[in-house]
Amino acid sequence: MGGSLVQRLELEGWHVDWWQSGRDAITGIPALEHPLDLVICDICLPDVSGEEVFGELAKLPESPPFIFVTGFGEIDQAVRLMRSGAADFVTKPFSMEEFLDRIETGCRRRSAIPRSGYMLGESPAMHRTEDLLRRFAGHDLPVLITGETGAGKEVAARFLHQVSARGSDPFMAVNCAAIPAELLESEIFGHEKGAFTGAHQRHLGYAERAGKGILFLDEIGDMPLPLQAKLLRLIEEGSFHRVGGENAIPFRARIVAATHRELAKGSASTGFREDLYFRLAVLPADIPPLRERPEDIVFLMERFLADAVARSNARIRGYSALAEEAALAHRWPGNVRELRNRVERAVALTASEWIMPGDLFPEQASQVQGAAFVPLAEVREAAERRQIERALEQTGGQIGKAASLLDISRTTLWEKMTRFGLAERSGSDS
Repeated sequence: MGGSLVQRLELEGWHVDWWQSGRDAITGIPALEHPLDLVICDICLPDVSGEEVFGELAKLPESPPFIFVTGFGEIDQAVRLMRSGAADFVTKPFSMEEFLDRIETGCRRRSAIPRSGYMLGESPAMHRTEDLLRRFAGHDLPVLITGETGAGKEVAARFLHQVSARGSDPFMAVNCAAIPAELLESEIFGHEKGAFTGAHQRHLGYAERAGKGILFLDEIGDMPLPLQAKLLRLIEEGSFHRVGGENAIPFRARIVAATHRELAKGSASTGFREDLYFRLAVLPADIPPLRERPEDIVFLMERFLADAVARSNARIRGYSALAEEAALAHRWPGNVRELRNRVERAVALTASEWIMPGDLFPEQASQVQGAAFVPLAEVREAAERRQIERALEQTGGQIGKAASLLDISRTTLWEKMTRFGLAERSGSDS
């Protein structure tokens, strides 16, 4: 049974490590150089119980999710293991399709981590940005994150907070464009009781509630000029006054600001103080738009799909190759935010186990009738090329293993790689 499961999982595109005893798994899994997406474990093993394997591996810093394979008489034990943190269990005998569905669901409960070890994306541009943010994390100077609307500036700010020494302290986010100008000062700095009509009690602002964490000022370019002066004073003096207050409050948080506007030109053209800009942009980071980093599109699609499925319990196995091709061809004017919204809508509305192009781009359906058809051969070749690229990436360019994943011969794979200009991507085979 174990051998047949390994064979089927490899055909489905998984890399499988197989241990044939519990103790071998207990010693072998921590020694792996790559993280596991899932552990499939029988409750009855030749030497120790699957529950003991689970208990030992649960002590790892990033313990992988478990799916248990159980006989009918072990269901109570499997349910107890789920209460202890196991992802799922399947009862023998089971159908292969049900089994594969459980695997997909079990893996999606885990946060998506790219194989490269980077968290923000797979593109060289986002690798550079993430490396920069990691270096910024060791300082307390202000950071200014720039980029188009929806590019992921707040995600970058939260990542900076997560990897810094302030990660256990609050992250207080203020959208300067979403709060009316007359209320923004009170929201950031707080106010004393009786400071203005309606101020019935003292209110602690974001700057005070941030403590020793991070005060994130999103869309800082929309902050009114009078408030910019007070923010500049907060940075220079390290303290502030609540509205209507007389006592200076020490400011202990770090300021991270973000904007989609061009602030470097000065107040004459932007309405933003030049001196404040230079104080905020001590450590600048730019988030490129999604159209300039296509390597991140499929990675983000998979991450958003995992999140959406986990919230809805939808039975979706993934994206069709045509859906991925459509996403890669789209210009994404709304950037990462648009991508997330399209994926969440597709998960909510699709009637299939596979997300199709029409699920991601339903507005294109009205254009189909009058549109010129793309030759079927071109569509097929584009899908084949994409699947071959994915197989080569997963196997490190090893043709034999990639051919096995694709269920074709080595000769056929090499012919297709040559035709698609992918032959130079192959590496050593074993």
